[in-house]
Amino acid sequence: MNLNNLVLFDVDGTLTEARQSVQKSMLIALRELSRYAEIGFVTGSGMEYIKEQLWPLLADPLIRQNCHLLPCNGTQYTIPLGGEEIVFTTLSQAFMEEELTSPVFNKIMKMLCILQARLVEELNDLPLSGNFIQNRDSMINWCPIGRNAQSIDRNTFVALDKLYGIRKKYIQVLKNFVLSEDIPVTIKLGGNTSFDIFPTGWDKTYALNHFDHKEWQFWFVGDRCGIDGNDFELFSALKSSGRAFETSGPEETVEIIDYYILSDIG
Repeated sequence: MNLNNLVLFDVDGTLTEARQSVQKSMLIALRELSRYAEIGFVTGSGMEYIKEQLWPLLADPLIRQNCHLLPCNGTQYTIPLGGEEIVFTTLSQAFMEEELTSPVFNKIMKMLCILQARLVEELNDLPLSGNFIQNRDSMINWCPIGRNAQSIDRNTFVALDKLYGIRKKYIQVLKNFVLSEDIPVTIKLGGNTSFDIFPTGWDKTYALNHFDHKEWQFWFVGDRCGIDGNDFELFSALKSSGRAFETSGPEETVEIIDYYILSDIG
């Protein structure tokens, strides 16, 4: 039996630079790939960022009819439909607050507020933009400089993070907190500037739940495949099959598509 191929991609750092739009070279590579396989975009971000960063891909008719949108680690499953006017149809969605109960959810939010205030006091030169703690329904994203940060502020934070080990320190603080409170959540580094907090088991392998494993063969490309990265679990689940790839950025992703994936299934 010939299985259908589904190639899953992380977005930030894999298909695009952080919070930037997809480039033409990636559009060309994915358009060719979509002739031979279905494509899935699985990201820790919400739908608004998928639309913002991947609009040129979604506007391409060939890619659009062969793609699956899997925001928030795949706990949301949406497909784009239509011709000139695209309609996004959500087929499935999970809610973190329902899973954990409101009191537990609020306990996490309260701790994040405390840590945000602590971090601001600790680092006077930390750039601040707003929208620091974002409820994405199936996960919480904490970004110490704020989701509204521009590229220059993101670069500043990356430099400060390398100098002071900000995220390394605070991910351990968060892990110790949820362990002490017996809260069943997982904490991962999201992109270059944030943390993703979600119910244990709701990592990116959740995306595979939407597809019949007897009918599909899965591939994955991501850039955060280390143990604290949010691509780790999905990368690890597919690594033994030889169909999981860690990339250093969009340029290498194009090479992986052209020289590894297409050479196998094209």
